[in-house]
Amino acid sequence: MLKNKNRGYQQLRVWQDAVEFYKLNCQVFRKFPYELKRVASQALASSDSIHRNIAEGYCRRSIREYLNFLNIALGSLGESVSGLHAYRISGQISDEEFTSLNDLAFKLENGLLKLVESLERKKLDGDWIDSLIVKESNEVYGDSRTTKM
Repeated sequence: MLKNKNRGYQQLRVWQDAVEFYKLNCQVFRKFPYELKRVASQALASSDSIHRNIAEGYCRRSIREYLNFLNIALGSLGESVSGLHAYRISGQISDEEFTSLNDLAFKLENGLLKLVESLERKKLDGDWIDSLIVKESNEVYGDSRTTKM
């Protein structure tokens, strides 16, 4: 299994839920008729934005930027949920589709809010490290400057 510290976001439950939310949106909105493709496209774009912003913020490694991208993800989630209500009220999605998407959105929103709260605490406590640099011994890499001839 490949490991990379910059891909640690993939271990976050909230990122996994965001990917699942996008997948469920794809299942619902791919069935929209041609005349509603623009609406379906916007619904997919807002749900797709959530997991992407979680990942981008994580990879920026700055707590300030991470929090900013998590707030953008929350905004995209709000956009998605608003659309879900409108689509249900207009009869474009079923009550069952609405419920499954809305339930996952609720879980995702709570997860994002808890993550933001946790990071804000780390920021205040000074417990955040803005670097992926790992100090390694030159011997591990066979640095010729440390090797005796």
